Amino acid sequence: MAKNLLIVESPAKAKTIEGYLGKDFLVKSSYGHIRDLIKTDDAIDVSNNFEQRYEVPADKRAVVNELKKLSKDAEMVWLASDEDREGEAISWHLFETLGLKEDKTRRIVFHEITKTAILKAIENPRKIDYNLVYAQQARRVLDRLVGFELSPVLWKKVKPSLSAGRVQSVAVRLIVDREREVNKFTPTAAFRVVAIFFTDNQREIFRAELPERFEHAPQAESFLKDCVNAIFTVNSLETRPTKRSPAAPFTTSTLQQEASRKLGFSVARTMSVAQKLYEHGKITYMRTDSVNLSDTALNAAAAEIKSAFGEKYHQLRKYKTKSAGAQEAHEAIRPTYFEQHTISGDPSEQRLYDLIWKRSIASQMAEAAFEKTTAKIDISTRSEVFVANGEVMKFDGFLKVYIESTDEEEQEINLDEDNENSILPPLTKGQKLNLREMNATERYSRPPARYTEASLVKKLEELGIGRPSTYAPTISTIQNRGYVVKEEREGKKRDFRVIKLKDGNIISDIKTENTGAEKNKLFPTDIGAVVNDFLVEHFKGIVDFNFTASVEKEFDEIAQGMKNWTEMLRSFYNPFHNEVETTLQNANRASGERELGVDPETGKKISVRIGRFGPFVQIGEAAENEDSEKPRYASLRAGQMIETISLAEALDLFKLPFQLENYEGKEVSVGVGRFGPYIKWGESFISLPKGEDPLSVNIERAIEIINEKNIADAPIAHYQGLGVTKGKGRFGPFIKWNNLYINVPARYNFDQLGQSEIEELISKKIEKESNRFIQQWDSEKIAIENGRWGPFIRFGKQMLKLGKNPATNDKFTADELSILPLESVKKLITEQVPDAFAPKVKKTVKKPAGKKVPAKVKK
Repeated sequence: MAKNLLIVESPAKAKTIEGYLGKDFLVKSSYGHIRDLIKTDDAIDVSNNFEQRYEVPADKRAVVNELKKLSKDAEMVWLASDEDREGEAISWHLFETLGLKEDKTRRIVFHEITKTAILKAIENPRKIDYNLVYAQQARRVLDRLVGFELSPVLWKKVKPSLSAGRVQSVAVRLIVDREREVNKFTPTAAFRVVAIFFTDNQREIFRAELPERFEHAPQAESFLKDCVNAIFTVNSLETRPTKRSPAAPFTTSTLQQEASRKLGFSVARTMSVAQKLYEHGKITYMRTDSVNLSDTALNAAAAEIKSAFGEKYHQLRKYKTKSAGAQEAHEAIRPTYFEQHTISGDPSEQRLYDLIWKRSIASQMAEAAFEKTTAKIDISTRSEVFVANGEVMKFDGFLKVYIESTDEEEQEINLDEDNENSILPPLTKGQKLNLREMNATERYSRPPARYTEASLVKKLEELGIGRPSTYAPTISTIQNRGYVVKEEREGKKRDFRVIKLKDGNIISDIKTENTGAEKNKLFPTDIGAVVNDFLVEHFKGIVDFNFTASVEKEFDEIAQGMKNWTEMLRSFYNPFHNEVETTLQNANRASGERELGVDPETGKKISVRIGRFGPFVQIGEAAENEDSEKPRYASLRAGQMIETISLAEALDLFKLPFQLENYEGKEVSVGVGRFGPYIKWGESFISLPKGEDPLSVNIERAIEIINEKNIADAPIAHYQGLGVTKGKGRFGPFIKWNNLYINVPARYNFDQLGQSEIEELISKKIEKESNRFIQQWDSEKIAIENGRWGPFIRFGKQMLKLGKNPATNDKFTADELSILPLESVKKLITEQVPDAFAPKVKKTVKKPAGKKVPAKVKK
């Protein structure tokens, strides 16, 4: 047995570190947290200094038991979880749960997984930093109290099964507020004038723009008319040097933003890929708000820049973090080894590593030097002046490696060609210029940009809300709860006017552009908006930006030992709890109801609101008795919202479904369902193409769509007398045979699958399926299956370990598993899930008012 047991969070990290240490060290993983607060409402004793009750989840018991045994046998236990608050808390939970002794326990931290860093950490151990633990506890307890007390309020006052969270609710508010800004925005039009000039001698063409905008077409047209016989003269020339500096190395936030812009990664995907890069020793720790680089990193970057690009490309820079709560002892995210320009393996890891390497190297490179020339051009018939800009790069500097992207809201999108000239021709003051053409183009102001995941992270960081470890889970949570959706929206056609002066003639033309199209933007759902409004009205503090940011600062102060964590919680909880009780007693039920008008056919009121199954439109009032005429209902379609749906759009909903003529002896109808508009042909449902209006579908169009579907679903081959079809699903291309879905690997040409390849794919799938189950008890939802890492028990959706055979104290053999009785399997399940077969009891949680409500809090 090894003298030293070193415990890290993840198995990948354990494998990497084990290679750096000798035989005296055994490296094991805790697989993250090994215990958590119990799931009932008595997990926190608010009257006893917020004392917590923890439990080891069923899926962690085997890990804990193994670590307990190994820690008892070891001379020294090294706790090597991550260096942030969450990591410190994991070390504390390990210390408490494993029953470790202080004199036999060491806490070590490192921000990169290299042999040098690991050995240095072991040479400089410390004790558990309880200030960091208290900060993590304060956040965990506060968020649990908010969630457990707010959720029952939402169940009663809005809709069952809802939940709320502190940071998540603020994120939802940002998205709801932005959506309302967009909906209220009224675009204004103005005419932008651009002229194309050329010189007499070299006849070189360049562009110039009028700084002024004209509000109305007659003004723009009048300007162009005045320019018909005008003389254009260079009034002044100004040439000045300019420089651009590189961006600082990545923090968690800026990495998430740039990976979204450049790679199209979601925030969650960025953190997942970065975690793997860190665990494999490729980059430094990926949860950081510091832009600092260590002296070792600065020296390594300098050596690599001088070697790869030359001495003149290097410029030492030491960045300072602006965030007040940032920990300068940490480093920015950077490559572990700067000489490693690229890595092999997973494409996502390669792309993210490349981004991190380039950003880190660029931060230590020289400025890019430019020469910018500005020419002002007089108009003999007008007082306005055209301005032409040209820019020439004199030295590329850091741009040789990296160009930073910007958010969409920081860019002015021009549908005309860019007015910036890469270079202006040689010009002299007083020189006459020739006009090739002049365009006055109508351009509309743009509404505030909806948030992307990346720009939401940026906004949260600007407001001081959340910390590096919270951005990804916050954005995932608000989408999983159904408060926010990330999706694409098609734009609308809009006309705009172009007035052109060319060859002395003025021509006016109407053109069309697509406006309002969105890609991967965050939209609030109706339930998200209703919950937000309810919280803003009754719990302003919870969704107040300044309040939430101040709470984060208090967590930072606890981490630095400047504030007592229980006092901080008490000052928050008492007024919050009073708000909960007051709201339960006095607040009205919220549904977001809005009256749209009157049904022209019946004269009955039309309203829209949130219901049990989502937003819907209602015509008429609720029936007072059985003889009363019942109201009519229709669900809103995708993209429609309670706040913005019009009376006409609401009435259209009642036109669906509608019947068309029969086709090939089967009924044809058009309707809209959970997944959008569809055509029903007999018993088959066929989705309409994206963006197609179901109300515009006639029988001819329906037949086209039906025939296209029939062709797509036609068998491409036969196997054992049964047809084989193909399609593309969530996990890629597949073929379907006899109710078996078979993935088609990339090595096959999916578009030209041959009979022999189809037979090979099906036979392999049949063989795999036949070897999958060792025993099955379908009625019990229990099976013993062969898995990638050996046999396991499947219990419902859970995958459980088999453990050892009690009779032999050794692993089960294949023969033993094939005859293992159901009762024995149930016993193995119960050891891991104690209440697996207990009678179902309806759980309750206490509401502040003393009544009981179903315990449906989602964690």
